[in-house]
Amino acid sequence: MSPYASYMHQIMDIFSLGQLIASHRRAQRLTQAELARRAGVGRSTLDALENGRTGELGYGKIIRLLAALDLTMKIAAANQGRPTLDDLRGQSDEPE
Repeated sequence: MSPYASYMHQIMDIFSLGQLIASHRRAQRLTQAELARRAGVGRSTLDALENGRTGELGYGKIIRLLAALDLTMKIAAANQGRPTLDDLRGQSDEPE
């Protein structure tokens, strides 16, 4: 795996976040309506997130959903694992 691909693999996209939230919601035996009410978001918003039909979701809504599930978001330094310019240049020199 290239350095760039490895770095991008570590970044969670909105679809993966929705799957994670759905998994934790089910594990806690909550309905979408119950979690949405606890987090102060619309049930249709939660449904769209869990089923990969949302392109963007505000930070506040994500944090409230995570908090309602007793989860938190981890913030890490952006350069951890990020490929350097030399890594990317070297990648373009490698045969495919």
